[in-house]
Amino acid sequence: MLYGFLADAVLVVHGLFVLFVALGAALVIWRPRLAWLHLPALAWGAGIMLVGGICPLTPLENALRQAGGQQGYEGGFIEHYLVSALYPEGVTRRFQVGLGLLAVAWNALLYGIAWRRRARRA
Repeated sequence: MLYGFLADAVLVVHGLFVLFVALGAALVIWRPRLAWLHLPALAWGAGIMLVGGICPLTPLENALRQAGGQQGYEGGFIEHYLVSALYPEGVTRRFQVGLGLLAVAWNALLYGIAWRRRARRA
């Protein structure tokens, strides 16, 4: 039971991290100092997708699930929880690179808005 709870906690933290990577630049528009947290998170998240890596939180969650008698899963967090819900046939390497590039482009757009907003105030 404890291992299942810990695995669920890792899942929640992982999900929040993915949301922060994807939408954190919107928070930077509101609070520019968050860029110091968001830019490294964005670099990590996009980098993992671009190189086809697995975030260390995924094996941690799987290990906790297995220790609690549950079954882990293959692949990464995004592939298992998000892409499998949207694209049940699975994710291709090309699609994964596209997600990484989309995350960078989306955040670059939001950082541009934040920069323009800050420049107007100055």
